[in-house]
Amino acid sequence: MLPVIAIVGRPNVGKSTLFNALTRTRDAIVADQAGLTRDRKYGLGKLSGRRYMVVDTGGLNNSDDSLDTRISQQALKAVEEADVVLFLVDGRAGLTALDETIARQLRTYNKPLYLVINKAEGFDSTMISVDFHRLGFQNYAAISASHGQGVMDLILDVLAPFPEEVELPDVPEQIRVAVIGRPNVGKSTLINRILGEERLLTFDAPGTTRDSISVPFEHDGQAFLLIDTAGIRRRSRVDEGIEKFSVIKSLQSLELAHVVVMMFDAREGITDQDASLLGLVVESGRSLVLAINKWDGLNEDQRNHVKATLERKFHFIDFAKPQFISALHGSGVGNLFQLIRRAYTSAFCKVSTPQLNNLLQELVSAHPPPLVKGRRIKLRYMHQGGQNPPLFIIHGNQTDDMPEMYQRYLNNALRNTLKLEGTPIKINFKQSENPFKDRKNTLTPHQVKKRRRLVRFAKK
Repeated sequence: MLPVIAIVGRPNVGKSTLFNALTRTRDAIVADQAGLTRDRKYGLGKLSGRRYMVVDTGGLNNSDDSLDTRISQQALKAVEEADVVLFLVDGRAGLTALDETIARQLRTYNKPLYLVINKAEGFDSTMISVDFHRLGFQNYAAISASHGQGVMDLILDVLAPFPEEVELPDVPEQIRVAVIGRPNVGKSTLINRILGEERLLTFDAPGTTRDSISVPFEHDGQAFLLIDTAGIRRRSRVDEGIEKFSVIKSLQSLELAHVVVMMFDAREGITDQDASLLGLVVESGRSLVLAINKWDGLNEDQRNHVKATLERKFHFIDFAKPQFISALHGSGVGNLFQLIRRAYTSAFCKVSTPQLNNLLQELVSAHPPPLVKGRRIKLRYMHQGGQNPPLFIIHGNQTDDMPEMYQRYLNNALRNTLKLEGTPIKINFKQSENPFKDRKNTLTPHQVKKRRRLVRFAKK
């Protein structure tokens, strides 16, 4: 098993910066603002052939605010499951009363503790650590997470007591599932319901989730990676700089995901922002599952109104089926996995070229392409050009003038025949090159004489 290293401390001491340094990524959002990280965020690191897992946490504090209390609970859960705890403090700010309180709290867990004094660049490590000796930690190090100073030596010391990693058998490929939607539609609640624990922070206020959090999960022998994203609002509503980074992270999750679960709030109805988000998903080409949340609190008339709105506004995504759920109570949540598996299988389908050519011949025979400028469009052969989404390439003549209506006919016929669900289909047309294009036809002497005779005859 990989050693699990939890980074804890009071707010704004550089925990996310150290997380990015240890994982050599930019996965955690970093800014000069306290309370930015709220959920536990996991990442993998590797140094000198040794792999380890790092957990970034929100700031520990003794505030009575309900949101701060839940953030602290998430951080302490990370301490419980960790093999080593890095207690991060701010060397420039010096020792605070909150640091002393956190130190006493961490000792109750009987975990290996390392006191890590951050922001030590430009200072003598001995002088900057003098103030923290009163905490009584045997293992301590002075580092600069933002500059990388002392970080590698720290992780080598942390990993030294652990045995070498044992090579594990291959595991099935993960299906990466991104859960997106507007703020406060229940994305984190849905993931917590799937996991059966309070893995993600939930709060009755928009914008609780600020970073994209990835959670491994296994269901019926299939490995999943659930990605909780920050709520995406209209650009005109995004005022806070941190929220802009959160939106960027959410949009990047679309590119990483195999399947996107788009969540809606049935009580608020389907908004124009929901339609805009769906447009982004369709443009990304990712498989899609629609989850209509908070369905349990609606009466029959309200439910019929939501269904009618779905049919009217989302006619352009007829490939995705809606699932009506209650993330809070769990009704309908289990059916999501069946839709996710179907969407993933359809997105990565492989169809042989002979099968596609036979299918193309049947479709053209049933409904021939239309005439363009008096000449009929000819479709010669088809092959598959990619996956996620499935890409089919059709070669022929005059395909540049293919009407949109006939393209929809081919798209729907491919989807129905190949039984593709939950994924968009892309069709590219390749027009055959005319070998005689721009080539001047030189007449033979006999043809020149014949042409002259015809000209003389025409003048009479």
